[in-house]
Amino acid sequence: MVEPLSQFIVTDNTEMARKPLAQALGQAVEVVEGHVMIGLAGLTGPIPDAMRYAVSGGKALRAFLVLETARLHGVGADKAGAAAAAIECLHAYSLVHDDLPCMDDDALRRGQPTVHVKWDEATAVLAGDALQSFAFALIGQTGCPVAARLHLSLSLAHAAGVRGMVGGQAADIAAETAAFPLTLDQIVALQAGKTGALISWSAMAGPRMAEAETGPLHVYGDCLGLAFQIWDDVLDVEGDAIAVGKAVGKDAAAGKATFVSLLGLDGAKSRAAELVQEACDALSPYGDDAETLKDAARFVISRTY
Repeated sequence: MVEPLSQFIVTDNTEMARKPLAQALGQAVEVVEGHVMIGLAGLTGPIPDAMRYAVSGGKALRAFLVLETARLHGVGADKAGAAAAAIECLHAYSLVHDDLPCMDDDALRRGQPTVHVKWDEATAVLAGDALQSFAFALIGQTGCPVAARLHLSLSLAHAAGVRGMVGGQAADIAAETAAFPLTLDQIVALQAGKTGALISWSAMAGPRMAEAETGPLHVYGDCLGLAFQIWDDVLDVEGDAIAVGKAVGKDAAAGKATFVSLLGLDGAKSRAAELVQEACDALSPYGDDAETLKDAARFVISRTY
């Protein structure tokens, strides 16, 4: 039992009561859209239009994690909302750049033309750049102590940088032309940066805002991030492009080493299920108040998109 958690868990405030997953995800979408609308109010032209477009249409899973872990520590959406919007803007920037011809060269994202297809490559690069800087501006607006905001900002820079998401993406690109396919351990390390770093940051945002213990949610976030990527590999094999919202089958066509290619389809699904159970077990200090986070973990490996 992690003792520092008890002073932050709220169980008797109606406004802070736990919501069903679908409702909580819907709230996350609304919070993100609201902050983006206010932050870009009055701005017109291709760059702000592309920024709004890039942020829209997603699951807002990372924003949900920020809001839900904040709620567990007595921090409401009014204070945590800016951080929730920040992670979605940063995630959107990464997708805009990943879709470019110089990287994954994708024409579809979330069932819609990618930014460089709808506008052009220069607009996509600049919109991504602007989303990244906007994300850190939003962190500065988060309603928590100054020291906590600084911790959020520095930890997000670390998660997004060369030791996190960017480093993982660079390793993924390098693997496409490597002499030998990646091993399972190498793929785990790569994906811990490329996909897992931002998910882990999102899961730890709540206790960081409250200046509380991050340990249980660190474990939860790490397990969830890896399960998420494994399931993405599963969807690349058996998913429907319309449901997924982007091209599928690209990894196999490129001969790319993935969790599915190394573990087999059933083995990958089994490993993802084990990780989800580990994630749920890590939430035991929060008791029943963490059920929505557990539902989110189960959703990650049942989704079709």
